[in-house]
Amino acid sequence: MTQEQDKSGWAEPKATALLVLADGTVLEGTGLGATGTAVGEVCFNTAMTGYEEILTDPSYAGQIITFTFPHIGNIGTNSEDIESANLAASGARGVVLHTAITEPSNYRNTRHLDEWLRARGIVGLSGLDTRALTRLIRENGMPNAVIAHEPSGKFDLDALKKEAKAWPGLLGMDLVPMVTSGQRFSWDETPWEWGKGYGRQEKPEFHVVAVDFGIKRNILRLLAGAGCKVTVVPAKTSAEDIIALKPDGVFLSNGPGDPAETGKYAVPVIRQVIEKNIPTFGICLGHQMLGIALGGKTEKMHQGHHGANHPVKDLTTGKVEITSMNHGFAVDKDSLPKNVEQTHISLFDGSNCGLALKDKPVFSVQYHPEASPGPRDSHYLFTRFVDLMRKSKQAA
Repeated sequence: MTQEQDKSGWAEPKATALLVLADGTVLEGTGLGATGTAVGEVCFNTAMTGYEEILTDPSYAGQIITFTFPHIGNIGTNSEDIESANLAASGARGVVLHTAITEPSNYRNTRHLDEWLRARGIVGLSGLDTRALTRLIRENGMPNAVIAHEPSGKFDLDALKKEAKAWPGLLGMDLVPMVTSGQRFSWDETPWEWGKGYGRQEKPEFHVVAVDFGIKRNILRLLAGAGCKVTVVPAKTSAEDIIALKPDGVFLSNGPGDPAETGKYAVPVIRQVIEKNIPTFGICLGHQMLGIALGGKTEKMHQGHHGANHPVKDLTTGKVEITSMNHGFAVDKDSLPKNVEQTHISLFDGSNCGLALKDKPVFSVQYHPEASPGPRDSHYLFTRFVDLMRKSKQAA
């Protein structure tokens, strides 16, 4: 870190990175990752593992992640744990850490996190009191901010404050075009196994069309592992084109931004798919837009849910599962019509975490059951989707 020395000879560390909040608050730290600036919404994530998967989750587009766990980067990074299926897409815009990154210690490491962040253009900051920032978010909600890294320590504070204040925020923002794939592609890679790595699905039983709103690789792997041939299509693919692929099921993926805004073009497509009685499974943004398609509404959350330790109750079985979550919007459970059943709820705040149509093979969850990162408690949902497709094929 550079230093400034006063006349007495005493040296004071000089900040090489800043987090400037929209209200004018300036938080200082040590820069890491890419140099430059990035603007976004600041959230906190409570996961203790899986930072690479989190940072490459397209659902974090437009956000700056504060990790509450202090030791981030200790196991390095590798090419296998990247979650974005579209390599041209980015996840988080910035990252805030409590502790400086130490040398990585893990047999799977291929690259230091600092170098990895620079290569991906992610601006980082360490040395911040992340507990205080987390408390600020819990009390006041997720603030808009600019994160800036300049090794010289010279910043135009007025310009940074203006930029943070001027950014409109995620409400009303469609970020899916930034992360969706540009063209259709097929997927057959199955989940990672110890000593084997990733496998291939060679004898699929079902054909699933996955609509890519910012889809994660491990979701695709679990679909393939459950016996599915997967065709991934861009977010703005028409219902006619989806149906023409003759899918046994349609999957609505996770993704970033305001579901009501993305829903302007996605919801009509979802409704047409449902009308055809095609088994449909949604996750995260896909869940939210399915809720809108069924007549419900979504709302911006105060602090959102971000972490790998969120308890959710499956109301259909009574089972409680620990889940991985990443969302700042939620379906308003009171807005759901009578033909929609609420299937899952958060045991933290009672918010909606799952729904299903009572008269059609359609369901969704708010959280990330693919466990990347996070526990594997919710893998059963992929089996539930396969069972719906099998039952639908048998009835045809």
